[in-house]
Amino acid sequence: MTASDSNSNDACAAGTRMKAGWVRTWGASPQAPDNTVSSVDPFENATLRQIVRVSGGGSRIRIRLSNEYGTAPVTIGAARVALTGADQLIRDGSSRTVTFGGRPSVTIPAGAPVLSDPVDLPLPALSSLAISLYLPGRVEAVTCHGTFHASGWSMPGDATASSALTADAAPLPAQAFISAVEALPDRPADTIAVLGDSRVDGIGSTPGADRRWTDVLAERLVGRDATTRYVVSQGIGGNRLLNDGIGTSALARFDRDVLATPGLGHVVIAVGNDLVFSFAPDTEESAGFLAMFGGGPVTVEDVIAAHRQAADRARAHGAKVHAATIAPYGGSEMYTADGDKAREQVNAWIRSSGVFDGVLDFDAVWRDPADPSRIRDDLHMGDHLHGNDAGYDALARSIDLSLFD
Repeated sequence: MTASDSNSNDACAAGTRMKAGWVRTWGASPQAPDNTVSSVDPFENATLRQIVRVSGGGSRIRIRLSNEYGTAPVTIGAARVALTGADQLIRDGSSRTVTFGGRPSVTIPAGAPVLSDPVDLPLPALSSLAISLYLPGRVEAVTCHGTFHASGWSMPGDATASSALTADAAPLPAQAFISAVEALPDRPADTIAVLGDSRVDGIGSTPGADRRWTDVLAERLVGRDATTRYVVSQGIGGNRLLNDGIGTSALARFDRDVLATPGLGHVVIAVGNDLVFSFAPDTEESAGFLAMFGGGPVTVEDVIAAHRQAADRARAHGAKVHAATIAPYGGSEMYTADGDKAREQVNAWIRSSGVFDGVLDFDAVWRDPADPSRIRDDLHMGDHLHGNDAGYDALARSIDLSLFD
């Protein structure tokens, strides 16, 4: 046996899920425009330029666009991708035309996504990618992702080839149409898909700075000399496992956002809102917010069953499954003692059940030793519910990277 043969066998032994093919390197779960934290207004004859930071790199890329919540077909008149930096300027020589079935334009049916042709663009890990879409017709209902942690602008006319933002560029309040970037790696790789709520979506982190815990995890994985892993956040602020609310419920969108991920190797389940909303105090201040969340209250047993369902469905697709414990929320407007007791019961089951290949104990990382029902004051954004940059960084750095070997 040659050294090359030995290395090849070692790579196979490291994980049968690893394949030399397309992997998802960035993603955002699509939402209906009337079911988001923020949405995009109708527009016409406009270019949308949005910048996303990928997790892993590759020699070719393709983009996935979504009109899944649109009420009419949407025509993309032109599209381009390019590398960009902190100044939002297109890097010289990196701009590429995006085609669809060999054509420079495409009409996306209402209710459908579309995948672009492969684009020859060397993409370094953790690089920023500018995606420019020209929409010549009027678009009333924009499929979007309502928590906007990337940067984006709308510009009049076809500005897809412009190397810089035009003087009349207007900021976008939400991600519009783009739902995934996929890459063709230089060596076998796979993707860690994270199913979550606002704490996965990074509420409280600095917008545009890529400081969600999934972003920091991607940085840690790129920085180690080991198997290539990509990280995709599929969090929606206000999302729940069992009932719709802000966004389709996590179990209902699981096939689309997680199981359909190219190169899927690992799944992380990190959704904690079911119990928070089920036990939330019904006050005059909270009534309007809670009215957004339909469905009846759920129990500890319901949440455990939902975790089991997600784990079984992921394993049926050959993925390893990990779960995050539910972090504290004492001091927030949503807190009750009964809700906290239910949270602790679910966390005890996650830690001890043996259902998961790994546990991310976020409760242990964030809880205040002086009051375990609360997040440490230096780790939350001020609402006792969501992290700040330091809080999300602490979550990412607590994760044992060997879980993903």
